[in-house]
Amino acid sequence: MAPRGPLTGTIQVPGDKSISHRSLMFAALAVGTSHITGLLEGEDVLATAAALRAMGADIERIGEGMWRVDGVGVGGLLQPKTALEMGNSGTSTRLLMGLVASHPITATFTGDASLSGRPMGRVIDPLAQMGADITASPGGRLPLMVRGLCPAVPISYTLPVASAQVKSAVLLAGLNTPGITRVIEPVATRDHSERMLRGFGATIGIEHTNHGRIISITGEAELTPQTITVPGDPSSAAFWLVAASIVPGSDIVVRNVGLNVTRTGLIAALRLMGADITELDAREVGGEPVADLRVRHAALTAIDVPPDLAPSMIDEYPVLFVAAAFTTGRTVARGAHELRVKESDRIAAMRDALEACGVPCEEFEDGLAITGTGGDAIPGGARIASKLDHRIAMSLTVAGLHAAKPVTIDDIGPVATSYPVFYQSLDALTQGTAA
Repeated sequence: MAPRGPLTGTIQVPGDKSISHRSLMFAALAVGTSHITGLLEGEDVLATAAALRAMGADIERIGEGMWRVDGVGVGGLLQPKTALEMGNSGTSTRLLMGLVASHPITATFTGDASLSGRPMGRVIDPLAQMGADITASPGGRLPLMVRGLCPAVPISYTLPVASAQVKSAVLLAGLNTPGITRVIEPVATRDHSERMLRGFGATIGIEHTNHGRIISITGEAELTPQTITVPGDPSSAAFWLVAASIVPGSDIVVRNVGLNVTRTGLIAALRLMGADITELDAREVGGEPVADLRVRHAALTAIDVPPDLAPSMIDEYPVLFVAAAFTTGRTVARGAHELRVKESDRIAAMRDALEACGVPCEEFEDGLAITGTGGDAIPGGARIASKLDHRIAMSLTVAGLHAAKPVTIDDIGPVATSYPVFYQSLDALTQGTAA
């Protein structure tokens, strides 16, 4: 990736990946026909669609980003005839494990080399408490088999680490479990599942206590079909927010970005650094806050990133590390233990990549300290291993936009899992053809 000059114009990012997964799952459990527009059509979401089809839902693509889902009803999932292939999608795997756990079916989950290296124990533990019989590969990894129990046992489960995926898996298992299932999260995580489940008609309770949020779901629910508009993914918008901030002369608008408060940590961190980000036409779409974001190049200053922002930007840390490489001073970004068990060890991968590009880093167990260039181009000139991780590949692409020598990325194929048109959007923004 060689420097291309300023980014200008207006683009729209793909639909939110978290909401896209959940839209398909909840529609598949509703009784009747749901319609979804703006669905992210990356490989991860398509893996969810394929698995739900294998368990009886009728799911059809009727246009770009437009899908129709005829659901089977809660409790109506069918025994899949073959293993459910999850590709690279941890979200698909963990949430679908929750669905299967309280249905009288057995499903085997498989994935690619990257996903098969990710531990699933944090999901296995609560689902086993609910009665599911789960046989995993050594280390709690894929391939694994889930034998659901119906009726399952309602539990009250305190999350040992902040994880929206684990929370959602337990709530999804609770959908088909008699009684009330509760999840206690000491640190708030993204709340798309709670918002959307309530929208589909589930009985969801949320209580704020001194010990954190308690989310309860009343089981044996009947979900009603919905018409859903998926907002733009803030995790995908993140790359353009940082790119426009660091490349001199940039001035862009990213349309229709979801601004759920549990997802806006990166925007808060960038603003603390001095980024010029303005919200335009703030509105609500399908129960989610949305706005267009105007971003202009700005001089960035190093900060100590508040650790309490971590849950609301856990997927954005790699590109935040890139922003830090162009600040004046030394940025310390910690509180992100979860990065160790993503598609790659994102802390080690980003340290290796940035150091190879000439950026001084110090690694901690839960993050990095990065000494910036004061806004000058980084040296670059390195060949980077993406580690089969889409966010590493896209983050280093952004870094290469303001590098003295080209940055080469060994494999950009994984980008298709979450942002299939990323490089087309980059071309449009740097060639002046973005609408």
